[in-house]
Amino acid sequence: VDTTVMEMEDACCGANAVDKHYVHVNPKRDFGDVRVETIRFITAEDCCPKCGGMIELKKGIEVGQVFKLGTKYSEKLGCTYLDRDGKTHPMVMGCYGIGITRTVAASIEQNHDKDGIIWPVAIAPYEVVIVPANNKDEGVMNAARHLYDEMEDCRDEVILDDRDERAGIKFKDADLIGYPIRVTIGKKWKESGLVEVRLRRSGVVTEVALAECKTKVLEMLEELHKKNL
Repeated sequence: VDTTVMEMEDACCGANAVDKHYVHVNPKRDFGDVRVETIRFITAEDCCPKCGGMIELKKGIEVGQVFKLGTKYSEKLGCTYLDRDGKTHPMVMGCYGIGITRTVAASIEQNHDKDGIIWPVAIAPYEVVIVPANNKDEGVMNAARHLYDEMEDCRDEVILDDRDERAGIKFKDADLIGYPIRVTIGKKWKESGLVEVRLRRSGVVTEVALAECKTKVLEMLEELHKKNL
């Protein structure tokens, strides 16, 4: 039985017969010689078995671990040391590891919405994606490539989405992948000289002149890094 069962008083339990139960059961008195183990998961309704306090359950993910290997391998390998008395002993070994993919998984679990990933800027595969809304417009493509070259001169974590796809598909993919900042060059730039700079985390869109875009994006990235977003 579970350890908590043995603490019950005046309980009801099965009698190993159909539709039969025992009532007013006190396990310590009535169960006799039984094996007592911790055989069930604790719940939020339980009390702490050590201090009697309230239990609070939270989800977690293992991103690293430490193992004490003892002397299992050092004995086989003859890995020893001398103590202060000059006696030989096998070394006590340990190992540790940090799971890179688990760290990524933990980050995504905590930073996403219905549209996809929201990368913290510090670990984003690319910080900025530049999206030309119309690949068939030579002016738009030239402007996008020029901004990309300018950005890459000072920051290599920028990507140009020059795929021959509709703008809507590029926008959805940018949200799915989770680039922290998206720069869109399209019809509005042709009409007013403005490009759209969108923050993935908040969805806030800022319109700036193409000539000022690089400076604005770098300022936004610096702010994101300061806030660890």
